[in-house]
Amino acid sequence: MRTVFDSAALAVPDRLEAWESATSASLIPTEIGSPDPLAFTARLGFAPLGEAQVTAMSYTSLSSRRSPRTIRISDPEFYQVALIRAGRQCIDQEGGRAVLGGGEFVIYDSSRPFEAVTGDGISESTILQFPKRLLPLAPAQVARLCAIPLPGDRGVGRLLAQFLVTVQDDHGDYTERDAKRLGDTAVDLTTAMLAHHLERDDPPLRSPSHLLYLQVVSFVENNLHRPGLGPATVAAAHRISLRYLHRIFQQHHHVSVSAHILQRRIERARRDLIDPRFAQHTVASIAARWGFERPADFSRAFRRHTGVPPHEYRRG
Repeated sequence: MRTVFDSAALAVPDRLEAWESATSASLIPTEIGSPDPLAFTARLGFAPLGEAQVTAMSYTSLSSRRSPRTIRISDPEFYQVALIRAGRQCIDQEGGRAVLGGGEFVIYDSSRPFEAVTGDGISESTILQFPKRLLPLAPAQVARLCAIPLPGDRGVGRLLAQFLVTVQDDHGDYTERDAKRLGDTAVDLTTAMLAHHLERDDPPLRSPSHLLYLQVVSFVENNLHRPGLGPATVAAAHRISLRYLHRIFQQHHHVSVSAHILQRRIERARRDLIDPRFAQHTVASIAARWGFERPADFSRAFRRHTGVPPHEYRRG
């Protein structure tokens, strides 16, 4: 993991302001304060994982505030999942409050104001940051878990914690393509952890509409290779009207049915493009494998989704 900030290299009066600049550049912009600026020390390193990123931080007592003004100036639309490694922290976000100790997770949303305060002594945390569009959960569902302590010492939380710590410690051994695949895994494990807590508090089987939504998502996942897959096909397969299908997605998902199908196809193709097993396959054949009949349509959609053309993405 590459160290990008170490307060020991700076003059004492410059450290707090430099830390605010470093965290704004490496994570998201926030307003930083400290009860004792002249005693402030901090260190930050990060490891890119494709579109995701793991950041390791240690710092003395401080406050970090993301205000409505800060959000208006810059909102990259990220989720941050923080694992507290040492010390105690308190995070408030829109009515939720988490008082956290070592081994606990908390998730927060860059698009919503929050304030975090750490206790005395040295605090350490490992943060997973990724674009919100990568998380296949509705924003309203995620909002229920923002600023809520989530255990990292058991169940799926323990799997995610062990994964992030290992990535942090061993990042130098990974290739760029390894890192992209590990970014996918990090988001998948985060999804599993959040879904576990959502289902525990509100089991999906209690809601017929949510059960139907899960069946629809599963059907889509199993039929992404079919060029004709679209809302009409999905509705017909489940013997419901198009209007009802769209209503189900409005209730339980953050994008439309068509957008979900396109996103999942792009994600599948993206993984294949960097998978050694498909190294001899052309970009066009990979596109066709996931339902894109015209290579030009795939190229345009892929570029909109990832920011780069598929051939360039493949070269890494």
